[in-house]
Amino acid sequence: MWMPNKEGRHAVSSKDQTGVGRAHRPRRKAVTETGAPEQERTPHPGGRPRDPAIEEAILKATRERLATDGYTRMTIGDVVADAGVTRPTLYRRWPNKHELVVDALHYGLQKQRDAYPPLDVDGVPPVEAFTEAVRRLDPRYHNERAMVLHGNFMGEAEREPALFEQMREHGNKPRCAELTRTLQRLQDTGAVRADADLETVVALCFGSYFGDYLQTGASTPSDHADRVVAVLWPTIRADEQG
Repeated sequence: MWMPNKEGRHAVSSKDQTGVGRAHRPRRKAVTETGAPEQERTPHPGGRPRDPAIEEAILKATRERLATDGYTRMTIGDVVADAGVTRPTLYRRWPNKHELVVDALHYGLQKQRDAYPPLDVDGVPPVEAFTEAVRRLDPRYHNERAMVLHGNFMGEAEREPALFEQMREHGNKPRCAELTRTLQRLQDTGAVRADADLETVVALCFGSYFGDYLQTGASTPSDHADRVVAVLWPTIRADEQG
C-alpha cells in the first residue's frame, strides 16, 4: 500500500516492507550445538584421517565422567574438556551422548578382553578352566571403577531404559558368555553334569562380585574366584570328576 509522506512522495508501509530485500540476504548456515555449521560435522571424503588416540581419549573421559557424574549429569562439555578436544572433534565421531556412551561401553569390554589371553579350556584341568572363567567375570578386572559405573547405569534404568539395555547387551552379556561357553565345553567333555543349570551357575558367579563389593566396598579379593568355585564345583561336576 502506497501512502504520501510529508514531502508528497509515496512511501512503503511497514506491512509492504515485509520480505523486501530478503532475496538478496545471504542465508545462514544451520548451526549444531557445537556452535559450528552443520556441514562441518561430516568430514569431506579424502580429508585428514581420524586419530585413534583422540578417540581413545574421548572414550576414557566419557567412562570417567559416567563413574563420577552418571549419565544424566554428564555433559559433552565436561567430556571434551577432560579429553582436551573440541566439541566439533567429538561430534564428528558421535552425533549424540547416547551413542558416545554405547561406544564407551564397547571400549571398556574390549580393553578387558585384551587384558588376558584366550582361555584354553582343553589345556588345563576342568576345575582350573572353571576358576579362570569365573575370575574373568569380575567387572573390576580391568577397571577399578567398574562397580560405580554399573551402579550409575542401574540408577538410570527407569529414566534411560535403552541405555540400561545397552549396558546389559554390550557389557554384561558378552562377559558372561565366556563362562557359559566354558561350562558348555566342560559338559561336552564330560567334566560337568549334563543336567547342570548353567544359566543359574553363571548368574551366581557374576552376582558374587556385586555382592562382595556391596558388602566390602573394596577391591576384589585375590582368592574370590577360588572360593566361589570351591562352593559351586562340587554341585556341577560329573560324578567321576575329582
